Amino acid sequence: MKTLSVGDTMPAFKAKDQNGKLISSDDLKGKKVAIYFYPKDNTPGCTAQACSLRDGYSDLKAKGIEVIGVSADSESSHQKFISKFDLPFTLISDEDHAVLNAFGVWGPKKFMGKEYDGIHRTTFLIDENQKIVEVISKPNTKAHADEILSNF
Repeated sequence: MKTLSVGDTMPAFKAKDQNGKLISSDDLKGKKVAIYFYPKDNTPGCTAQACSLRDGYSDLKAKGIEVIGVSADSESSHQKFISKFDLPFTLISDEDHAVLNAFGVWGPKKFMGKEYDGIHRTTFLIDENQKIVEVISKPNTKAHADEILSNF
């Protein structure tokens, strides 16, 4: 697993959002973007992270930052997650792991002594020229919006 680093260019990708709308890296040209990768909808850490971003969303938007979440959950799972927690941002469904692999966040993990492949919780801050300006490898799920604001 080779994770992208500061200075790298955002990889080209196409994937569907929670409504089945195709989102591509080309759609993000000229925008500041925080793309955050998280393991699973409706789990405690992922919910805390999404709610932190929801609560700080107006401050993020004020700084011109677009927020996009990515997990391997289905579009319908994302729709329920968005509805349940009133999330104002896009969630990409990456069931085939194409985007996860392109960013280098899918790979071996350990939990309670057991090894398995999964999503490494990581956020990439990307500038208007599609360059990665910061990588937050272990985001603070409860204060993630503040982390993004202080690093962008």
